[in-house]
Amino acid sequence: MLQNQLDQVFKALFDPYLKRVPDVAKINRAMIEEGIITSEDDIVNDHIAFRTLGVPNLGISSFEKIFLHYGYVKQDYYSFEEKKLNAYWYAPPMPHYPRIFISELRVNELSNASQDIIHSYTDAIVKDPVDDIDLNDPKAVGDFFYKPLWKLPTIEDYKQLARESEYAAWVIYNRYYLNHYTLSVHEFPEQYNTIAKFNAFLEHIGISLNTAGGKIKISKDGLLKQSSSVAEVIEATFANDQKMKISGSYVEFAERLPLPEYEHLNKNQLKREHRRDGFESANADKIFESTYNEQTKI
Repeated sequence: MLQNQLDQVFKALFDPYLKRVPDVAKINRAMIEEGIITSEDDIVNDHIAFRTLGVPNLGISSFEKIFLHYGYVKQDYYSFEEKKLNAYWYAPPMPHYPRIFISELRVNELSNASQDIIHSYTDAIVKDPVDDIDLNDPKAVGDFFYKPLWKLPTIEDYKQLARESEYAAWVIYNRYYLNHYTLSVHEFPEQYNTIAKFNAFLEHIGISLNTAGGKIKISKDGLLKQSSSVAEVIEATFANDQKMKISGSYVEFAERLPLPEYEHLNKNQLKREHRRDGFESANADKIFESTYNEQTKI
C-alpha cells in the first residue's frame, strides 16, 4: 500500500519537472537512439534534491516529514560554509527508490537586508504547512510540491537576494520544485558507464555541462563521481505580472564505484549496497552552482 502511494507521489513530483526541464526528454531520446537503454524504465534514479529556507515552520525539519512518513531514513549531515547551507540525505525504504537530498539556507547568516526580504514572504506562514497535509493522500502530497506557500516575489527582491545568495533567489521563486534528478551512469553499458564516457555522450548531443570545479566532481575517496547539466533557463512571471528569465532545474549524473571489499565482483553481481553510498560535500558544493548565473549565462 505504502509503495503504491510513494509511486504516485513520485509521479506527481516528476510530471511538472519533466515539462520544465526539456533536457530530460532530449537525453532520454538520445540514449534510446544510441541503444544505451531500451526505454526510460531502464534508468536508475540515483537521487533527487530539494532546496528549502531555514526559517520557522519551513526548512528541513518541515519538508523531511513527507519522506520520513514514506519510510525514508535520515542519514548524514553536511554543511556548506560559503553558501551558508545545511543538508541531509535520506535512504529509501526500498533500493529501487532514489536517495533524497534536502538542503536549507541558513537565513540568519545572511545580511539584515536579505533576511528582511525573505521574512517579508515567509512570516505569513505561522504553522508548519506539512502538518496540514494528509500524508496518506498521494495527490495532496504531490500538489504540495508545487503549491505557492508565499506570494510571488518582485523582480527587485529576487535580484537583491541573488546578489548575496543565488540559492536564496532560486528558492524564493521556485519554492519546493524538484531541483534535479540523477542518472546512475554506472548502470549503463560499458561504452557509457563512467562519468567521463557519459559526459562525452552528453556534450555530443548538445547538453551544456556545469564547469564549476571542473566538469567531473570527484569525492576524496575517488569512489563517487558526479557531473550535471546547466539549469534550464525559464521565463518566470513575478509580482505585478513582470517577467524575467531565471534559472530553473537541471539533471545530474552520478557514478558510484564499488567499495574496496567488493572490487572483485563482476558488474552483474554488484548491487546497490556494494557501491559507494552517501554524498560528498565538495562535490555537492559545485553541483549547487548548476543554477548560478555564471553557468547559465543569463
